[in-house]
Amino acid sequence: MSVTKYLITGGAGNIGSALTLELSKDANNQIVIVDNFLTGSKDKIPKKENVTFLKANVNNYNDIVPIFGRFNFDYVFHFAAVVGVKRTLENPMMVLEDIEGIKNILSLSKNSGVKRVFYSSSSEVYGEPFEIPQNEQTTPLNSRLPYAIVKNVGEAFFKSYYQEYGLEYTIFRFFNTYGPNQSEDFVVPKFLKAALKNEPIYIYGDGKQTRSFCFVDDNIETCIKSLKDPKYHNEVINIGSDKEMTVLELADTIIKVSNSNSKIIHVPALEEGDMARRCPDTSKMKALLGKEQKALEKGLKLLIDFYENRK
Repeated sequence: MSVTKYLITGGAGNIGSALTLELSKDANNQIVIVDNFLTGSKDKIPKKENVTFLKANVNNYNDIVPIFGRFNFDYVFHFAAVVGVKRTLENPMMVLEDIEGIKNILSLSKNSGVKRVFYSSSSEVYGEPFEIPQNEQTTPLNSRLPYAIVKNVGEAFFKSYYQEYGLEYTIFRFFNTYGPNQSEDFVVPKFLKAALKNEPIYIYGDGKQTRSFCFVDDNIETCIKSLKDPKYHNEVINIGSDKEMTVLELADTIIKVSNSNSKIIHVPALEEGDMARRCPDTSKMKALLGKEQKALEKGLKLLIDFYENRK
């Protein structure tokens, strides 16, 4: 059988590493990971014969050109980005530089015969919500902060490359996705690690802001199924859970599942970036996945097992 070649930028991160691991299970897939370790780390990269890691910064054209020259990629997943609410708020210029990476990936994909490009956009493009659930087609985008603006601009670039050059795309709007390889400054691992040590759990503001939490396996399975289903060519897909809950409810659930004695402590709300509500319309994802998503309690138990076995 012929080999299918994939490039995954940001492949040392939470979602990128999980996608790599799943794709690497097929010996006919050859996967190249590119990451600069801003938030990813080398120990997250699957050690498999058909996975190659190259340290590079996609925002630097000279870093990325030789990689496209050396491999003849069939598919490109552009998941590299500056992530994390606090990090993106404190480093707006670094966030805006990610536009260069988007342009580099698209230009090189177009010129090297890539069949389709996949983009990790974000629920942040919806900004403060006009409606719940947030729908890919009908909900207006309300991007104000640099991170959300860059994701929105990225979507426009992917759609424009298809319109002008016929480069096919699929855009994933990722909502909160938790899993074993998620950086510890994200809400689920941060709360869970505190709970496992019976340390206080700190919540910004009153904790009534809502989110929904998707286990990484459900995210990855949807991404891979969209790769194989022609209905999702040149489409935008919300990827997340439609079970909306407050951050306070998340903390309570984590304390309960981990049998913790942690106390919840409220700290001043963030000045910006902590949206009041967040919940996707997941009709497209449900059609692709074809099964119920993993319940939060089950996902948390898997995460606890992972943390305890890693000690």
